[in-house]
Amino acid sequence: MKAHDCKSHHVLEVENLCVSYGKVPAVREVAFETQCGKSVALVGPNGAGKSTLLKALAGLERPECGEIRWRGRAMTQSSHEIAYLPQREEIDWNFPATVRGIVDMGRYPHLGWWRRFRSEDAERVDAALRAMDLEDLQDRQISALSGGQQQRAFLARALAQEAHVFLLDEPFTGLDADAQERLRALFDSLKAEGRLIIASHHDLDTVPSIYDEVLLQATTQVAFGAVHEVFTSRHLKQVFGRAMAVMGGGQTV
Repeated sequence: MKAHDCKSHHVLEVENLCVSYGKVPAVREVAFETQCGKSVALVGPNGAGKSTLLKALAGLERPECGEIRWRGRAMTQSSHEIAYLPQREEIDWNFPATVRGIVDMGRYPHLGWWRRFRSEDAERVDAALRAMDLEDLQDRQISALSGGQQQRAFLARALAQEAHVFLLDEPFTGLDADAQERLRALFDSLKAEGRLIIASHHDLDTVPSIYDEVLLQATTQVAFGAVHEVFTSRHLKQVFGRAMAVMGGGQTV
């Protein structure tokens, strides 16, 4: 895939973001800044608002306060550059679609009034399938794939979309060890191309080996920054409570 230039203006800025469901606060006082070429882990207990934050960044939830800017503009003005992948259980895997059909959907934001595929669109889809090593599976029904292959199909759709920002909700959940390792390698490849990856993540032990930055959240943001600076036992105790053991021992949340 064509690399994206990781320039200083490719910055995501979130200021004082708040989201509620009715009168129930889901996200409070979230503020951080990151840029292309980075991977960010969202870490917190169940119900901390991680999925809600991802949906707000994707434009699927309307904030009641705060701002989200990408490259200096409101995120809503750059929706074609944003790709969102929900948790696997939220997707109807029995939907009658082939792998190529799923990846084709990534081109829809770029089609004209008549929504007709051009040679350029087919080339982008072909390149995305190659990048995700799905060429031999492109005619397979999505329901017939393994969990790792399904993840790769949706990442290929994001590549075909030419997305700059990947918003992924628990992408490693349900994958076997080989599929997890392959997804880690894909993250590295996407970052090298200048993409920004933001993903909720529950396995505390693997955060330092996968991500560059981490946002610790318990409805209200606790800390944000480089993993080696923020991902500490002190901050984790703030997020998960003093009953939580110090990092290690296969901790998941």
